[in-house]
Amino acid sequence: MKNLLNYQSSEYDCGPVSLTNAIRYLFEREIIYPDIIKYIMLYCLDSYNEEGEVGKSGTSASAMMFLSNWLNQFGQMKNFPISCEFLSGEDVYLAQNSRIIGALQQGGVVVLRLFLDVGHYVLLTGIKEEKIYLFDPYYEDANDPNLDQEYLSDEITFITDQPKYANRAVSIQRLNRLTEGYYEMGPYNIREAVILYNRDTRLSSERTIDYFI
Repeated sequence: MKNLLNYQSSEYDCGPVSLTNAIRYLFEREIIYPDIIKYIMLYCLDSYNEEGEVGKSGTSASAMMFLSNWLNQFGQMKNFPISCEFLSGEDVYLAQNSRIIGALQQGGVVVLRLFLDVGHYVLLTGIKEEKIYLFDPYYEDANDPNLDQEYLSDEITFITDQPKYANRAVSIQRLNRLTEGYYEMGPYNIREAVILYNRDTRLSSERTIDYFI
């Protein structure tokens, strides 16, 4: 059985929650090793804020890179069908032949760093008609009268009926921007992403999902 995707418990744990959501999305609950959940939580929340408080600057790119490598090694040792790839800089962009779009077309998911006031991790799960479908672990109610005005854009759509798949659809154009508004990836020098696949369900490049880009 596939699990519902989770929301974060604090202002800081978007990184481990998005990685865990990637595992929940790709694999049936019955085959997920507890070690995977344990080590995601152990190695994330490693960044210090200006007051020297650990975890209060969330999860670093170094931790994401380490966990990507750790998950690959774990998969090999345990014969668990996961594969990961860490991307940074100019490799993190959205276009027809990009690695991120290719991953989504082959049934993979992507933990992506973008902006939501500050740096923030979300899980990309699909694409259709020039929009990326994603699960944002930071809970917001679209009907809240105090909802931040930046959400009120034609480029951002709230999704409320797909708890195992997505809660936002965001235009590719917006995500690709070099600025730091909501759901924008910002400058190339700070971009990062982790691509994850279930090797047993990954489609070949000849049998990709048609998302009508």
